[in-house]
Amino acid sequence: MVTVGILTSSDAGYRGQRQDVSGQVIREMVEAKGFQVLRAEIVPDEQEMIADRLRRWSADVDLILTTGGTGLGQRDVTPEATRAVIEREVPGLPEAMRFVTAQKTPMAWLSRAAAGIRGRCLIINLPGSPKAVRECLEVVLPLIPHGLETLRGPTNVHPA
Repeated sequence: MVTVGILTSSDAGYRGQRQDVSGQVIREMVEAKGFQVLRAEIVPDEQEMIADRLRRWSADVDLILTTGGTGLGQRDVTPEATRAVIEREVPGLPEAMRFVTAQKTPMAWLSRAAAGIRGRCLIINLPGSPKAVRECLEVVLPLIPHGLETLRGPTNVHPA
């Protein structure tokens, strides 16, 4: 069973001025894959608050999917928060998301999304729009089970 945390970075969502549709799209897609959502929260676009959730949650879940804060806006700091807490980057995931979604809109190339590993947790930044979240998750969701299996390491190691 893959356990998941969904972290939405949105000043308006945090203040209750916007519904978290992107977080709901993530929940629906991961639950349809058989994953279990253990954590979900909306935080403002504050780098340290985002980093704090990533640090704490990474000890409790296998996968953290963030939504929002990956654009060029002054308050878009999710990739910086992610890079501050990960131990190793997994650049192929955001590269694949950008490549595939750029076939639909060239605006995908403006995404600054990051992905990486903290401990045995995989963290992936997704865009903020529900449509972009769905399109990006369609790209990476099939890769996650194998990635997490590899991250967990062999369960039955035999000496050479």
